[in-house]
Amino acid sequence: QGLKPLVPTESPAPIFGTSKPPSEAEAFLGKNKVPDLQKVFQRSDGLPVHLKRGVPDRLLYRTTMALTIGGTIYCLVALYIASQPKNK
Repeated sequence: QGLKPLVPTESPAPIFGTSKPPSEAEAFLGKNKVPDLQKVFQRSDGLPVHLKRGVPDRLLYRTTMALTIGGTIYCLVALYIASQPKNK
C-alpha cells in the first residue's frame, strides 16, 4: 500500500490575494526603473555612488554635511557650557 502523504497535495487558497486581475495590477505597479538606475550607477565617470544622480544628490550630501558639522559644534559648545561651574 505504501505511505500516504501527511500534507495535502493541493495548495491552500491564498489568504492575502488581490482582487484585481493581473493586467490591472501590472499597470498599477508602473514601469520597472531598476535597469535604468543600474545603468546610471554602474557608469564609470569617477563620481562616488552617492553623487551619481546630479544636483539632488549634491544638495542632500551638502545639507547632511552642514547639519553634521553644525550639530558637532553645538554639542561641543553645550559640553563647554555644562563643564563650567555655576556662579552664585
